[in-house]
Amino acid sequence: MLQAEWKKKREQVEAALAGELRPGDVLDKTLASSMEYSLMAGGKRLRPILLMAAAEAVGGRGEEYLTSACAIEMIHTYSLIHDDLPAMDNDDYRRGKLTNHKVYGAGMATLAGDALLTLAFEVLLRQHGVSDAVKLTVLREVSEAAGAKGMVGGQAMDLGAEGQQVNIITLRRMHMGKTGALFRAAVRAGAILAGGDAAELVSLTRYAESFGLAFQITDDILDVTGATEDIGKPAGSDERNHKTTYVTLATLPGAEKMARDAVATAVEALTPLGDRADFLRALAEFLLSRKQ
Repeated sequence: MLQAEWKKKREQVEAALAGELRPGDVLDKTLASSMEYSLMAGGKRLRPILLMAAAEAVGGRGEEYLTSACAIEMIHTYSLIHDDLPAMDNDDYRRGKLTNHKVYGAGMATLAGDALLTLAFEVLLRQHGVSDAVKLTVLREVSEAAGAKGMVGGQAMDLGAEGQQVNIITLRRMHMGKTGALFRAAVRAGAILAGGDAAELVSLTRYAESFGLAFQITDDILDVTGATEDIGKPAGSDERNHKTTYVTLATLPGAEKMARDAVATAVEALTPLGDRADFLRALAEFLLSRKQ
């Protein structure tokens, strides 16, 4: 059930992304090519799928919110482009392909990331079938997640922590911004767009925060145990960049237990939503067995 539904939703996202990118609207052809190179590079499309699944968990139809889902994926892709830059993690591969700056140069890659981030907000405003008030609420959720309170702030903490040992409280705070904030925004946006009530939003927020934690812990585990050909980027990059991770702080078995606990919390948070949240449950449980 999980794989079939995931495949269906991923294909919907891929088709919608191709329609929303509109390379002909970009002034510079190289910039358009650079944006398309990373945005259409495949991947799990997990964040837009979470938005759609959250909408369904509160009684909506996820495919009606593909426009907003695409905006979330644009923001995620921008963050990957910038994360891979020489001034950041200096990675050579992403999703099994050369990173954007390896193909287009650091300057153009930076601009492609900037363009995808700003395009995302334009795309959010294209969402049909919801009021302007709902659009503004979603815009606030997403902008806070993408900015200094979220992804950018978390990345700044990550950059400043290289070569330093940080405690688990600081690590958690950093990753709540860098990784968790967009998961939280995606899930909350899906619920808000589909008219979820306050209680449903509380349940889904708790789910999203635990999901984001589990994702980051398993990401740290994969950096140690995964193969480069499976994870699509060089394994062991955290160690090479002298980064503190859940594995270095808690040991591999300790990190694995933390991941199981976070997934259990995420699943438990969905109890009030009943069967409509089955796909979200399956996504959380998948994290414990993922290879990429």
